[in-house]
Amino acid sequence: MSDPKAPKTEAVRVYWRPGCPYCAMLRHGLKRTGLPVEWHDIWEDGRAAAYVRSLNGGNETVPTVEVAGRALTNPSAREVLAMVRAHAPHLAPAAGAAPRRAWLPWRRRTAP
Repeated sequence: MSDPKAPKTEAVRVYWRPGCPYCAMLRHGLKRTGLPVEWHDIWEDGRAAAYVRSLNGGNETVPTVEVAGRALTNPSAREVLAMVRAHAPHLAPAAGAAPRRAWLPWRRRTAP
């Protein structure tokens, strides 16, 4: 359960770098959730890179995600959503909300 005295988080913070395939997969997955996300490029922001190193034993392992003061390294979109629901439920989409659909026609699923 989240701490009622803790300040409310306004968005999920994702620390990433260009060219990272794991970051690209997470970006795609998070787009579908509808969560508010702040993206921090560790190659452009030295403070973001230092923060990621402090969480990952001196390594710049990305994606690193922060939700309400808690961090995950290389999570799936599903893990991020679970963490949001547990620690920052005000950011989570409504319980009955369906994920956004893929715009590519061959990615759409149809009933048999």
